[in-house]
Amino acid sequence: MNPIIKLLQNLGAFQRIVGDSSNLIGVAKADALLNDLVNHKKVPGIATTIIKSDKILLQKGYGYADLESKKIIDPKKTVFRIASISKNIAAATLAHLVDEGVMKLDASLYDYVPYYPKKEYDFTIRQLASHTAGIRGYKGVEYGLNKPYSIKEGIDIFKNDPLIFKPGTQYLYNSFDWALLSLAMQEASGVAFADLVQEKIFNPLNMLNTYAGANPSETNSETSSYKIANLTTFYSKNKTGFRIAIPVNNYYKLAGGGYLSTSEDIAKFGRALLKNQVFSAKMNIEFLTSQKVNDENTFYGLGWQVSEDNKGRPFFGHVGNGVGGYSNFFVYPNEKMVFSILINCTDPKVQDEIDEIVSSILSETIQT
Repeated sequence: MNPIIKLLQNLGAFQRIVGDSSNLIGVAKADALLNDLVNHKKVPGIATTIIKSDKILLQKGYGYADLESKKIIDPKKTVFRIASISKNIAAATLAHLVDEGVMKLDASLYDYVPYYPKKEYDFTIRQLASHTAGIRGYKGVEYGLNKPYSIKEGIDIFKNDPLIFKPGTQYLYNSFDWALLSLAMQEASGVAFADLVQEKIFNPLNMLNTYAGANPSETNSETSSYKIANLTTFYSKNKTGFRIAIPVNNYYKLAGGGYLSTSEDIAKFGRALLKNQVFSAKMNIEFLTSQKVNDENTFYGLGWQVSEDNKGRPFFGHVGNGVGGYSNFFVYPNEKMVFSILINCTDPKVQDEIDEIVSSILSETIQT
């Protein structure tokens, strides 16, 4: 099984459990835990922005954006791969198109992409967004492709494969669902997906440091990674330490895991969600309600992980894992809190520590 599928099944696409804090609580403990991750060489660098309402509780960089040059991390400026947080951004864009009547959640994909090869069963936009359409996940090297595919070209990777189950009968988290959805958004609106996201999400929310990522070899692309200021170096981890991650091109799966951003920009997105500036009331219910399969909760809405922690506190957001990047983004609506934590390394195996950080700050703010 591909690591991102396994990760999200275990940590978020079903139920994410925030661990109890043991001794100290709060921002001081979170700060110490974050420093420990760097000092113990578990991660090369982290950018953190944690807010409650409009108050910043913790905004800080730890470790390095580049290990060789010792370039420090600035949570306001350093740009990371945000991996599957991209799904949240794409879902917010889709919600706008549904609100505007450009698309319908229960319409067939074929209403918007009639040239997609016919399958044994029809499937809908809602089923794609909730990972219940039957589209397969990554195989082999597909997780780390370095091909300059457009979104339309990218579906060639999987378009001729059969559905792996009857739509609506099972749940399988994957990024190809959102590659298809981004293509449908383009076709329905007549506007390139990246331009739609810029118009509907980034410009209104003043997310000035969030980009559609591309490979540096695409010298004609205005959003090529090499042109983005303050871009972190991307790392992977093995038994001997950190190494430069393999080069990848995620442009064809922008909607599933291709965006780059800063910790501060992702926190802006979360704050806007708390202020009801992203979804209409109707779309808030549609997208942030956990879907069910065979009467069992998937803990996933439409492009959003939707669950509650072990204290019964509801939250929504996403864990993300991609080549050279690991991310946590969670919004606690009742506590009016946003957690944005970005790491410049492929799955560094630190989710337990991140959960403890979240728990410690939630505990302090609730007590005070």
